[in-house]
Amino acid sequence: MNFRFITLSFLVLFLAALTFAQTEPAVLATAAGRSFTADDLSPAARQFYEARKFIAPETRKQEFDLAINDILLEEEAKFRKTSVDDLVELEVGRKVPAPTEAQIKTVYDANREQLGGAALTEVRPRIVLFLRAEPEQKALESFITALKKKYKVVPGVDINSAGLKPSDTVLTVGTRKVTADWFEEKVKPEVYRNEMELYRRLNTSLEDAIYANLVLIEARNLKIGPEELIGREITDRMEQQTDAERNRLEALLRDRLAKKYDRKILLAEPEPPVQKISVDDDPAQGNPKAPVTIVMFSDFQCSVCSATHPVVKEVMQQYGDKVRLVVRDFPLPSVHVNAEKAAEAAAAANAQGKFFEYIEILYSNQKALDNASLKKYATQLGLDRVKFDAELDKGVYAAEIANDVKDGEFYGVRGTPTLFINGMPVPVNSVEVMKKLIDRALAQKPSPNQ
Repeated sequence: MNFRFITLSFLVLFLAALTFAQTEPAVLATAAGRSFTADDLSPAARQFYEARKFIAPETRKQEFDLAINDILLEEEAKFRKTSVDDLVELEVGRKVPAPTEAQIKTVYDANREQLGGAALTEVRPRIVLFLRAEPEQKALESFITALKKKYKVVPGVDINSAGLKPSDTVLTVGTRKVTADWFEEKVKPEVYRNEMELYRRLNTSLEDAIYANLVLIEARNLKIGPEELIGREITDRMEQQTDAERNRLEALLRDRLAKKYDRKILLAEPEPPVQKISVDDDPAQGNPKAPVTIVMFSDFQCSVCSATHPVVKEVMQQYGDKVRLVVRDFPLPSVHVNAEKAAEAAAAANAQGKFFEYIEILYSNQKALDNASLKKYATQLGLDRVKFDAELDKGVYAAEIANDVKDGEFYGVRGTPTLFINGMPVPVNSVEVMKKLIDRALAQKPSPNQ
């Protein structure tokens, strides 16, 4: 467990007092014979642009602090001969009182509209988690403070120093030494995540600035006002009068103007890091010797995972023996109450050679993943129910699921689905994006851990 995340808004506040050197603005895009620079961005986006060089070092600093917290919990769990989760439950979960029914009802009544009219019984677990979040955070911080007194924490070589070597010791907690190579692997995904968030914000502002400029140019060339152009291309063509329809028509206009006036975006997108993603001994599909491996961390009760599964299957079909798929577990019990048992059930089905057939049923029946249903699905596939039921009831595969989650957290997995293609994180789970990364991976040497 750790504290997350560094946010761009926080970073801007941190940098607000800094004075930025005035330099010749870089060209971020060109269109209609003119250049667009940071001066064309919105005030907020320009501040982000000026702060961009601080994203990586500030993220690294925060991740360093989080690493200290994680290691302290691991060392104390080892000392007490228990797991980190059980330790946190003992020292944090049990020390935070459960919210009262009156508190739960108050939150429910105040958020009925945002909850989509769902019944209290349906959303009660989410409300309880919300009410416990702040006191649990404070309790955890207090526990971490106590652990820092018990275990001596000694920073080593500065993690942002220019001459940092892989073998350098960057941290010592008690008798445990942390080297730079370990930290680099841990920090990669968070730096990329924050840099991508910055890029998306800047790109959106840049695209808006270009679009507004091209609308003026197109209107002037047609000898009409910009409002009339918008009316012709968007408003007058709307039949359903919905936001979705307006957005679709505007996207068509944006695309047409971009092509007509030769728009080129020069703002560089961050390069995805290549991580050493272990496939462990998890279920795999496809050619074992394929040069490209997709690793998917999934939660079988997650609706987005269910929607992404056929996308991955389509990609697999297109590339044939060049790609294999490995599925690793990352259940989110705080959101999906049946996710952990569903993962265990899938592991029990895997033990009988029916993993992928079984998860097809799970993805298609996400509203019925209670234990009775999980066992019923085993019967549908003709599995040995005595063996399956015994393994599910005894939690035979619980430790295996927990190991996947631990690995996923190290790789920067925060939610599901999270996919990696030869160690490169997939920013958008679409066929086009996956094909782009697969083609890139095929042009390179495969990752040694794939």
